[in-house]
Amino acid sequence: MPVHLTPNAISAIVAGDVNSKPLVQVLDIKLIGNTQERYSLLISDAVSTEQAMLATQLNDIVKTGRVKKGSVIQLIDYVCSPIKSRKVIVVLSLETIILDSEIIGNPKSSAQSENFAQKAMPSGNLEQPAKVGNRLVSARNPVNNVQSFQATVQPPYQPPPNYKNHGAIIKNEAPARVIPIAALNPYQGRWAIKARVTAKGDLRRYNNAKGDGKVFSFDLLDSDGGEIRVTCFNAVVDRFYEVIEVGKVYLISKGSLKPARKDFNHLNNEWEVFLEASSTVEHCPDEDDTIPRQQFSFRPISEIENAETNSILDVIGIVTSINPSIPVLRKNGMETQRRVLNLKDASGRSVELTLWGDFCNKEGQNLQEIINSGLSPVLAVKSGKVSDFTGKSIGTISSTQLFVNPDLSEALILRDWYDGGGKNTTSLSISKEIMSGSAKNEIRKSVSQIKDEGLGRSDKPDWITVKATISFIKTDSFCYTACPLMIGDRQCNKKVTRSGNSKWLCDRCNQEFEDCDYRYLLQAQIQDHTGLTWVTAFQETGEEILGVSAKELYILKYEQQDDVKFGEIIRSKIFDQFLFRLKIKEEMYGDEQRVKNTVVKADRVNYSSESKYMLDLLSKR
Repeated sequence: MPVHLTPNAISAIVAGDVNSKPLVQVLDIKLIGNTQERYSLLISDAVSTEQAMLATQLNDIVKTGRVKKGSVIQLIDYVCSPIKSRKVIVVLSLETIILDSEIIGNPKSSAQSENFAQKAMPSGNLEQPAKVGNRLVSARNPVNNVQSFQATVQPPYQPPPNYKNHGAIIKNEAPARVIPIAALNPYQGRWAIKARVTAKGDLRRYNNAKGDGKVFSFDLLDSDGGEIRVTCFNAVVDRFYEVIEVGKVYLISKGSLKPARKDFNHLNNEWEVFLEASSTVEHCPDEDDTIPRQQFSFRPISEIENAETNSILDVIGIVTSINPSIPVLRKNGMETQRRVLNLKDASGRSVELTLWGDFCNKEGQNLQEIINSGLSPVLAVKSGKVSDFTGKSIGTISSTQLFVNPDLSEALILRDWYDGGGKNTTSLSISKEIMSGSAKNEIRKSVSQIKDEGLGRSDKPDWITVKATISFIKTDSFCYTACPLMIGDRQCNKKVTRSGNSKWLCDRCNQEFEDCDYRYLLQAQIQDHTGLTWVTAFQETGEEILGVSAKELYILKYEQQDDVKFGEIIRSKIFDQFLFRLKIKEEMYGDEQRVKNTVVKADRVNYSSESKYMLDLLSKR
């Protein structure tokens, strides 16, 4: 018995049907799109033809030959969306019923289909149909034996009633159909997704040519394992920022889809949802156990050694050591915190993980307390960024999540391995070697090596540690008066001056203040057995060197004018020895290029640790 396609399937779909799951035949396949692969199908119900587009997640069924010209397919999940002046059928899910069949019936193409087909870019390796009269004929040899397949007989399509002159039509307010995240595409009209929030970004403020604005994003995971990022701007932020909570499930609809910016979005999805004024976000109070709380794709540490720099990945390991948090200067001049720890796993490798910002004080402090108690916790890292600054290492970014002793099968396996003997196995570090007694994977240099090796003259700054003694401190301009105003979550810190009414004026903020802040801009000369050099220390490092705040020293010198006590404080620091962690970078001063040495940390020499360091050096000679 010959194959029977679903009668009137094309007209029914165009009219809005999404439930009949019709049988249709593929008459033609074309590859379209310049920046992204997408396939266009010409489908037939034996009488009419219409253009359809495959969702990109179905590209493989064409590439692998599971659907080709002549195939009889059943449309499982589909929608007809208006695109400019035409309607296009978007196929989200299908099944191949017969892989190869001769053309069924005498299908006629619509003008809409012909216009759409002319705009498509044909793929070079796909066959082109020939048109004879009003019939499309395949260019390949026809199949001699017609395969028999009895399709489910669908009732004839009944056109919708004509409401002309019957008054206003009530708008369809039925809820949008919930679909998997993987099926989302820009060609859908009404849609809804049900998913769990796995990560929520901080509220960020920005300023551009259009003015000030604010933005935040959150990541979703559904029961099918699909992930997607959702972003909100300005007024939409006000509606949803407080509503969204990590771990909860929401029903979300009426957003627009745009291509994901892979520089900032590491999720396995080509689209990103942007919520709008008409968007809805509904919390689902009943817990949905079918939606996982998090989705990991752990990589063994041994594989990270060959991972691409700046790639984003998940890793799990045992924390074997952790260092104190230290302040560092960002490129924009703002200070942040950094804390370094080491992970090892059963692959025989260990790696350095750098925590930045709030991670240092939250999870970092928790890990420090566990390590101090004599235990070695399991740490799962979601979305860590690979760096090649110290060999290969991992760093946290804004979307990173840390899980201490997580309830995961991988964590239990790792714990059994470690307690069963892995603790005593030697692991090779894929990061630069850590000297015992040093606070970080530091690169030790002498003062003379800064000049001899041309440090700081490349595109990126050099970071080194120098053991040196303070030989001179400039006292004429050791600090400056700074603006105390907070801009977003950061302090302005620009220099302020006295105005005519004795208040402090900030030119940047254009505001006056009764009081200001005092911040170190300390210049000192340091030397070791090889030479001397100048260094600059800012707020925290200035306090580490002098032991008093900039405000106290300013009051002594300029308000109390107690030169004796001021001099005693300065002289007491001369010939003190420190481990200076320096950022070395060439900067432009007027028309001259100069190398600037900035102190990011100043630790007094711990002679016990320093002795261990020197013994390690001797043992390796």
